[in-house]
Amino acid sequence: MGALLRQYSAGTALACEPVDQGLLNRGYRLCTTRGRYFLKHHFDPETADPAAIVRQHRATRRLADLGVPVAPPLTGRDGRTVAVVGGHAYALHPWIEGRHRHGGQLTTAQCGRLGALLGVVHASLERVMPTHARARTGPAASSDPADTFALIEDLLGRVRRHRPADSFDALARHRLLERRALLEQHAGRRPAHGGSVGWVHGDFHPFNLLYKGDAPAAIVDWDRLGVKPRAEEAVRAAAIFFVRPAGTLDLPKVRAYARAYRRAARAAPSTLAAAVHRVWWERLNDFWMLRWHYERGDTRADPQFPAASALAVWWTRHYDAVCDAFSD
Repeated sequence: MGALLRQYSAGTALACEPVDQGLLNRGYRLCTTRGRYFLKHHFDPETADPAAIVRQHRATRRLADLGVPVAPPLTGRDGRTVAVVGGHAYALHPWIEGRHRHGGQLTTAQCGRLGALLGVVHASLERVMPTHARARTGPAASSDPADTFALIEDLLGRVRRHRPADSFDALARHRLLERRALLEQHAGRRPAHGGSVGWVHGDFHPFNLLYKGDAPAAIVDWDRLGVKPRAEEAVRAAAIFFVRPAGTLDLPKVRAYARAYRRAARAAPSTLAAAVHRVWWERLNDFWMLRWHYERGDTRADPQFPAASALAVWWTRHYDAVCDAFSD
């Protein structure tokens, strides 16, 4: 710790407490003789490459210059923002006071402000990020239901073998069988290809946005910064912010959010409607939470599974209403 703090001239550590929300990397609230900081340990293999971290840092600095609420990292004495200590990559950020808020805690007007914020992020990334990377990235293929059927069978086998059986196993089995039936019914609705791509945050959800009072204070955790379909990020974020515990979406809030996003990002209603279809299909074929649970033995995402798995079913039954909320 001392060697790391010396690189940033950040004083002597007084207290260091882990921050629990992250699924990809480790974060710590650090108090020193010179102030309070957020210390980020980049350890996830997919996002810990120092060159990728530097790209994220450069992007947040440029976004801050445009007035986007972000928390750029501090620069070390060597002029770098990434410190490699003992083979591990770290970055030191200013500590931002604030709290996370999900859609149920936002007014309709604040939902519009949230959508506008993401639209500004996408428009601003277009200004500050290189265009050649976008040109090299084509739309991704959608999930093949044949692969999903095979995955469902594998997961059902893992559920059956899990001992001692518990309530999570029972819910997992129910949702897997339910999803298989839905896929059999809707297999012909597979999207042909992804939408047009651009630079995106990559992981825009309540735990990566801090509020101070009623206003967004900082968008954090840019580990997934990359070139992907922008409208799909807007839909995907709404499905996380506005999902209720029972697995339904608050459609009036979604509508306010989506209208503001379209204005800020200059996205056509048809673009959002197409993104709704692709994200719905993605949700119908996605089992990452169950794979973490049964393949990795990682249960950190388990609390999200009841609502997320119910949402895929509800979304299918209310497809037209969801599409209208995003494109109206």
